[in-house]
Amino acid sequence: VQLQASGGGLVQAGGSLRLSCTASGLTFTNYNVGWFRQAPGKEREFVAALRRGVSTYYGDSVKGRFTISRDNDAKTVTLQMSSLKPEDTAVYYCTVRNGLRVGYVYNVAESYDYRGQGTQVTVSS
Repeated sequence: VQLQASGGGLVQAGGSLRLSCTASGLTFTNYNVGWFRQAPGKEREFVAALRRGVSTYYGDSVKGRFTISRDNDAKTVTLQMSSLKPEDTAVYYCTVRNGLRVGYVYNVAESYDYRGQGTQVTVSS
């Protein structure tokens, strides 16, 4: 299984970025997808998740600013980020979890089966 993330970069506060993560080596429609982030010196933080169906979940710090979506045909999960703040600066990771297994906890990184390599997002003030 491979997860290839892209779309990170440098943006000014208030700007937008769109992250994408393309999966291979799995039956994508069976998987829940999620995004986590980690800033230097900080713990990994839940950002957003999307079940195989339509249920979405967001971390409190990004609710109303970020939107997660998926394209099952393209095996891609996207994170649209708007109204970015300097505190959004982090490495963002996409993750997937087999939705056919029980015990899924959407906001716990260890609940996921695979993680991509991460993409850096830097928001300048």
